[in-house]
This record gives sequence, C-alpha cells and structure tokens, in this order.
Amino acid sequence: MKKLLLVLLCTFIFTEVGLASNYNNKHLHQIYKKVAKKTNINKRALRKAFSYYIKNRRKKSLSSKYLAIADYTKTARHKRLYIINLKNGKVYRHKIAHGKRSGCIGGKVRHSSNRRGSFMTPYGFFKIGSHIGKTNKKHYRYLRVKGLQWSNRKVGYPIRKGGRDIIVHPASYVRYGGRSHGCFSIERKDMWVVFKQLKNTLFYSYTGRRA
Repeated sequence: MKKLLLVLLCTFIFTEVGLASNYNNKHLHQIYKKVAKKTNINKRALRKAFSYYIKNRRKKSLSSKYLAIADYTKTARHKRLYIINLKNGKVYRHKIAHGKRSGCIGGKVRHSSNRRGSFMTPYGFFKIGSHIGKTNKKHYRYLRVKGLQWSNRKVGYPIRKGGRDIIVHPASYVRYGGRSHGCFSIERKDMWVVFKQLKNTLFYSYTGRRA
C-alpha cells in the first residue's frame, strides 16, 4: 500500500512538473513572438537566445525574470543591448561597447574572439553573476560573467587560472561609441538599472559568427 501511494505521489509530482514546464514554454514562445514583432533585434540572435534559454534555464539556474542580448550587428552608436522582461515582453535598450580590435569607434563588430589578450569582443552565451564587485585600480563597480559553452569556457575566469577576465562595467567612453578591451561596458548612467536586471541572467553576445 505504501509503495502504491509512493508511486502515485511521484506520478502526480512529475505530471505537475511537466504541466508547469509546458505552460512556461508556451508563455516563453508568446514572449518571443511579441519581442520579434516589436523590436529590431537580429532575428537569428533572438531565436537562438530563446532556444538556449528554454533548454538550459533550470540546469544553469538562469534568472526567470530577464534575458539579455547584445546585438553587435548594430553599430555602437545605437542602443544595441536588449534586456527582455520574460514576464511581459517589455524590452529595455542600452548602449554597450565592443572590443578595440573588433571594429572601429562607433561602428559594428567585424571580428570577435574569446581568446585571452585579443582585445576583441567575446561571443556566445554567458551567465551574469549576482554579486556587484569593485575593481582595485579604477574602483568601478562590476558584475562577473561566466562562459557557458566550450568556445567561451575560459571567459570570465581569473587570469591567474588561465582565463580571460571579462566583466560588465560602466565606462564614460560608451556614450560616444568608444571601445573596451573586450569587456561588456555600459554607460555610467545605466549602471544600477542594468546591474539589477542582469543578475543571474542569460547574456547572449551575438556578433554574427557561428559559435
């Protein structure tokens, strides 16, 4: 009798989880369609970001609130960082810099790399950290990033461990389309709003190349 009750209980739990999962996936597909219709985000980038999120949101413990896409097929003078509210489909846009060897000031990303010392924009899927740190030299606030794919697995790791120390941080040069050393730099005025939204979020750095 106890075994039967246990089996029934497990069946009920798995059924409930399955129904919840199907409901969430249906909702996310609706949000995807809404965002695709009302924004100019690169359609391939948007499709890949939602697909990766749906497959990995639980396994990677990704935020259920937001999803972020840096669409580097747009120029640096445009607000090409899109932060998508996964509850209602609202999209927040901000400026974001690219690496100094990825393209000209104010332009698009022409080259991207996850290699250490490349001074290029990293590409692929990342998870943004939840702790706001402060750099030792310039004393600016930052959020860490962690590469989620084989191609960018060393991005976000400390240099002493053979990684590429990429972070999200504010910088004054972002306002006029300036370039970073590869970090995902944003405008100073947007820092606290962006940091709040990006914590634990899936971040897709889309440069047009196949990751």
